[in-house]
Amino acid sequence: MKKQIKHALQGYFFIAPLLIGCLFFYVIPFGMIFWYSFRKSAAKNSSFVQFDNYFSLLRNEMFLIACWNTCRFLVIGIPLILILSYIIALLLRKYTERYQIVKSVLLFPYIMPVVGTVLLIELLFAKQGRVSYLESEWAFWIIILLYLWKNTGYSVILLLSGLMTIPKEYYASASLDGAGAFQRFFYITTPQMWHTVFYTVLFSLINAFQCFREIFLIAGRHPNSKIYLLQHFINNSFENLSYPKLSAASILLFLVIVVIMGGSYALIRGGEKE
Repeated sequence: MKKQIKHALQGYFFIAPLLIGCLFFYVIPFGMIFWYSFRKSAAKNSSFVQFDNYFSLLRNEMFLIACWNTCRFLVIGIPLILILSYIIALLLRKYTERYQIVKSVLLFPYIMPVVGTVLLIELLFAKQGRVSYLESEWAFWIIILLYLWKNTGYSVILLLSGLMTIPKEYYASASLDGAGAFQRFFYITTPQMWHTVFYTVLFSLINAFQCFREIFLIAGRHPNSKIYLLQHFINNSFENLSYPKLSAASILLFLVIVVIMGGSYALIRGGEKE
């Protein structure tokens, strides 16, 4: 018993710096944001306004536009990148073991500097570019294309790592039993890939919000209304010192992420049980 307690204390000692860092840089700031979302201002003596900041957000036209664009971006972008990445991973599964350079090529857009990506988009789609679409209704589909181009390769690598862990004996045995390609895919590949798919969705969601960096550098603080996202609204609220509005919007964004990830996890757990 003493030995177990000693090992436990040693473990906590080694992870203590990480826990302290999470406490000071994540937990405490989140608690402060949650507190400010119910206050009239960021001042110490500000009054408690209950849910007024949240209700005012729901009446704010720019916030509603940002919510709609962000939800549309996630609902379209994440399924597209998952389907596209899965197809590419299945096609490349036979070649990655022999040609490691394939993985390097796939990761090139992901590791490409933000400045290089921005210059490429402006060269093609800005007013002075080859195709002037950033101020039109096509702007939304341009950022979807940017998201797919930059992050598909990374998702392919994640899915390939899952595919490579499936024993080849499963496929050989199924082939001997007369299973076709589609049967092997649905009854062998799919059940073995649920966890990898979940982590791919998780990282695709993170990368979707990171795509704001390029969008901000390309279109600025007040872009076309088709690509005005929640990050724009939060960033502008911060620059305008609207801390209660910023805090309420951040909490709502956090809830959206929790709902998306919770729904994805529930779907995957349901698929595993089947």
